[in-house]
Amino acid sequence: MEVPFKIDLKNKVAVVTGGGGILCSTFAKALAACGAKVAVLDLRKEAADQVAAEINAEGGIAIGVTANVLDRESLEAARKTITETFGACDILLNGAGGNNPRGTTSKEYLFKEDLSAQEGVTTFFDLDPKGIEFVFNLNFLGTLLPSQVFTRDMVGRKDAVIVNISSMNAFVPLTKIPAYSGAKAAVSNFTQWLAVHLSKVGIRVNAIAPGFFVTEQNRSLLLKPDGSYTERANKIISQTPMSRFGEASELVGTLLWLVDPRASGFVNGTVIPVDGGFSAYSGV
Repeated sequence: MEVPFKIDLKNKVAVVTGGGGILCSTFAKALAACGAKVAVLDLRKEAADQVAAEINAEGGIAIGVTANVLDRESLEAARKTITETFGACDILLNGAGGNNPRGTTSKEYLFKEDLSAQEGVTTFFDLDPKGIEFVFNLNFLGTLLPSQVFTRDMVGRKDAVIVNISSMNAFVPLTKIPAYSGAKAAVSNFTQWLAVHLSKVGIRVNAIAPGFFVTEQNRSLLLKPDGSYTERANKIISQTPMSRFGEASELVGTLLWLVDPRASGFVNGTVIPVDGGFSAYSGV
């Protein structure tokens, strides 16, 4: 993989959760291209192995590891495998996350007529607490638990760094997805808290807040079968000053800057938007 600029990560061990997805697989490949030994963690072993194989085919060093970010025992097993294969973690990228339809409303606004039972319509009052709990757990606990497991070995290591993946909807919530917006806001807040908490043991903690990128999770919401934009996608584009969706490769520069101590050694507790200006635009 080509990266926008090279940094020296030789002899560094990077752990990437959610590494089988579009965005996090790009992160894993970028870290490997800079010399890091990369552990690609994913709930789906075949997805993790596929990304690791692609990295190895390009001359990098990677392994695929199955891990459930909501299960400490699973994470401890992954840590054992990684430590025995590569050594202790130096760079932790918490990328696992996602939404769930049970924490999503059907419409952007509530109208009186929506209070009458309508099949297939989910209002605010119909949101499933279990669905909301799942989204909060996946995004928040799915960041906290890997941090607990892997940072134990990072304490006191030179240039240790954590990069969390938040979202631009952590700044301003998006319509329809209250659970996901709230969960990512929690990730941003936790990033700041953890940066302070770990500041005396040499671990920096920052986050990237991507704007709109087409991934496997949101593809059907943004693109029609013929590849044209859905109504929601058009609305997003109209509110994005750069008038397009982002490309996964456009997140790489921010990641490499955050993990390079020469460039960002005094950067700690930040949440960096990479969103084409979405969060800066008032709509008028």
